[in-house]
Amino acid sequence: MIAEATTISRSWLITQVKKNKSKLLVANLIAVLATLISVPIPLLMPLMVDEVLLNKPGEGLALMNHVMPDSIQTPTGYIFFTLFLIIVMRSVGQALNILQSRQFTLVSKLITYQMRSKMIDKLGRISIRQYETQGSGGINAHLVTDIETIDQFIGSTLSKFIISLLTVLGTAGILLWLDWRLGLFILLVNPIVIYFSRKLGSKVKHLKKRENQSFERFQNRLVETLDGIYQLRAANREREFLTELKIQANQVRLDSDKYAWQSEAAGRVSFLLFLLGFELFRAVAMLMVLFSDLTIGQIFAVFGYLWFMLGPVQELLGIQFSWYSAKAALGRINTLLQLEEEYRPVSKVNPFVAGQEVDVSIENVHFSYNEETKVLNDLSLHIPAGKKVALVGASGGGKSTLIQLLIGVYRQDSGNIRFNQETTDDISFNVIREQIAVVLQQPILFNDSLRHNLTLGSVCSDEQLWHALEVAQMQDVILQLSDGLDSQIGRNGIRLSGGQRQRLAIARMVLSDPKFVILDEATSALDTATEAALHRALTEFLCGRTTLIVAHRLSAVKQADLIYVLEDGQVTQFGTHGELVEQQGLYQTLYGAAQSNG
Repeated sequence: MIAEATTISRSWLITQVKKNKSKLLVANLIAVLATLISVPIPLLMPLMVDEVLLNKPGEGLALMNHVMPDSIQTPTGYIFFTLFLIIVMRSVGQALNILQSRQFTLVSKLITYQMRSKMIDKLGRISIRQYETQGSGGINAHLVTDIETIDQFIGSTLSKFIISLLTVLGTAGILLWLDWRLGLFILLVNPIVIYFSRKLGSKVKHLKKRENQSFERFQNRLVETLDGIYQLRAANREREFLTELKIQANQVRLDSDKYAWQSEAAGRVSFLLFLLGFELFRAVAMLMVLFSDLTIGQIFAVFGYLWFMLGPVQELLGIQFSWYSAKAALGRINTLLQLEEEYRPVSKVNPFVAGQEVDVSIENVHFSYNEETKVLNDLSLHIPAGKKVALVGASGGGKSTLIQLLIGVYRQDSGNIRFNQETTDDISFNVIREQIAVVLQQPILFNDSLRHNLTLGSVCSDEQLWHALEVAQMQDVILQLSDGLDSQIGRNGIRLSGGQRQRLAIARMVLSDPKFVILDEATSALDTATEAALHRALTEFLCGRTTLIVAHRLSAVKQADLIYVLEDGQVTQFGTHGELVEQQGLYQTLYGAAQSNG
């Protein structure tokens, strides 16, 4: 299923912006103030040329004489006073620009935090099927790279856009005041330049998408290689995978290079168009000195405003490329937000609330990962409350798939799964998972302390932790470590042996105090003596708890009160160990010889 209204739409962004309208109002007011302070600076040039250097005093000098002492009312004094005024105006203007950018940054960081939170919430709902398809590298790219691209666009590009746009409009206004014909010329030329720049930019926007896809493939391959580096090194296949990683990295280089130079070329051509307009404008302005009353000082002011506009126009021309990147990033984020979600029924009943033991029934269940191959085919079995039930069979028989259905990782195509006679369609899987503990053959451990890997963030006393470790036959190992429960175990528990990792997972299970325990090859890495001691310790803990054991070892299977044999997704035999070992069938094939040797 796909949740509705999960995408980041324009209306969602507008809603977030409205929540920060006070900051944005302050930012825009600061931008207007910065423009009002900065735009008049080139007007001081004609004041110096016409009224000071050409000795034609006017209103400008009269105003300056009101604030300057008589002793410095000289050409040199006027020049230094004007220089001081320009320095102050530019400094104040830049300070205001920094404050305006700060306001936009605060808003952008808050919006991107909301986006990232929205994506993290989505991660908890995405179906496992989608995780297996997407890969962790691609999802990581969305959470980090794509969000940062949008953050850069909102926080930096948009703040510069406001300043640049106001500067261009303010400059056009001043030029209209100086000479309406020159101002009109600027107002006509700039839109033409921007139009052709957009046309050029649209030619390269698809290259950004290709670059991002290459980066995503590289990141997926990188994560897979790093996760499997131990096995690759042990199999002496490290070089082949690193070579493949280099091939992916080279593809990123090629696609990045193609986008970089073509977008740069488009930007340069766009700026060339502006420069051509600039030179044409300058020529027209000089002709107007000859054929109109435009003064030398005013022409200096006009040229000053032309240079004053260069930076803002470049910013405006470059915004489209930032927009293409942000738009592509937003599209990829929305693709993630639209992924199929895990089936989550609303809990109508809670079959565990009375505290009774858990009874599990599987009724005519069908399941397939794809339409071609059925993994479970009309499967029916019963796991009695408080009993130990074992599932055995060849690899691919459906044992692990059944576990995934029981905990709601996947949903059956048809049939029913019942807990205490209540179907899973009426029970929230959060309720079910609170009662179940699963111990896998390859437990997931985190690069953190033993304490954190035991508690997974829940609050437990040291006494509870040591009791769980004692049941799991792990207490003596931890006591030998200098930092005890606070010892770091490395990525995926690499500082522990395979058997120690399994025992740590069993201790985690004990700590959760479940009503329904699933052991999926949970002791496969233990030596015989340790496994025997662990089974003795677990016997008391598992008493009264419903237990499902998936195992190949006879020592684990023989503990069960009832054994089901699965072949091709169906139950072909069931009974006790003594009964099944005497019957013709897969169970006798698997364990008959071991029974005789025993």
